[in-house]
Amino acid sequence: MKTIGVLTSGGDAPGMNAAVRSIVRTAASMGMTVKGIKRGYNGLIENNIVDLDIRSVSDIIQRGGTVLYTARCLRFTTEEGMQEAIKNCKVNGIEGLVVIGGDGSFRGARDLSLRGIPCIGIPGTIDNDIPSTEYTIGFDTAMNTVVELVDKLRDTACSHERCSVVEVMGHGAGDIALQSGLAVGATAIIVPEIGFDLQNVIDKILETKKNGRNHFIIVVSEGLCDATQLARQLQESTGIETRATILGHIQRGGNPTLRDRVVASKMGYAAVELLSKGVGNRVIGLKDNKIVDYDIFEALNMVKSFDQETYRLANTISI
Repeated sequence: MKTIGVLTSGGDAPGMNAAVRSIVRTAASMGMTVKGIKRGYNGLIENNIVDLDIRSVSDIIQRGGTVLYTARCLRFTTEEGMQEAIKNCKVNGIEGLVVIGGDGSFRGARDLSLRGIPCIGIPGTIDNDIPSTEYTIGFDTAMNTVVELVDKLRDTACSHERCSVVEVMGHGAGDIALQSGLAVGATAIIVPEIGFDLQNVIDKILETKKNGRNHFIIVVSEGLCDATQLARQLQESTGIETRATILGHIQRGGNPTLRDRVVASKMGYAAVELLSKGVGNRVIGLKDNKIVDYDIFEALNMVKSFDQETYRLANTISI
């Protein structure tokens, strides 16, 4: 291949820029040129495509978000939209494509691969909810953001002898809640993989209060329950003043951590290596801390496992 494209799709994640930088510079080392597609699949349909070179990706490795911008694209789910995207690939000489995003983005990559444009998917989402990889770009940064913010909340909770209910992102996956909840010493961690039992949370708070604790942190994954309502119920049942804090999209922002920069760089390198060999229809992943790749159909059919052992550990030591 002489020319490849790169786009970021779905929710932004810290480390996406590091992946773009790696893709461009790896391609340059192989004598390939790179086209940057702006605003995800929208840019591919609307021909919003620019040239990228080694200097155009300077000083972006430390930046959060994505310099290529991102958007969701309903038009790309139609045959007409995909054919327009394929036409623009041909107009720009794009022979292969790297797609950085989540499962929805990978489905688009699969559909393009089936229509003759080899694609490689790189997992970029703070939720860490892609079954084919143990780790997704942005996850570490998001967790560190949560820990930093909850540590600040704890100061106030401790000073006022309060309970803080903290809602974190996850979109149906409890990895952020689990890992950050363990790291901040949460009294209870509520995740969709385990389910929500209000009485269990109440009992845990009262139990730890008997042990001499005077403040409490409850970490809950978004969408599982109403955090404000939960705080109200806990206050009524325990008599402890309880406040809800929804961290929201602040978890997506910020400079990527070392791990996100390194993993993103490795994944970008691996994606270009595959395309340079004419290989497409693959998804990059991390397994046992090593870069691997899977057939995109196999990857999309995998089932995400939940770390039950870490959940039991967190529950055991939160006394």
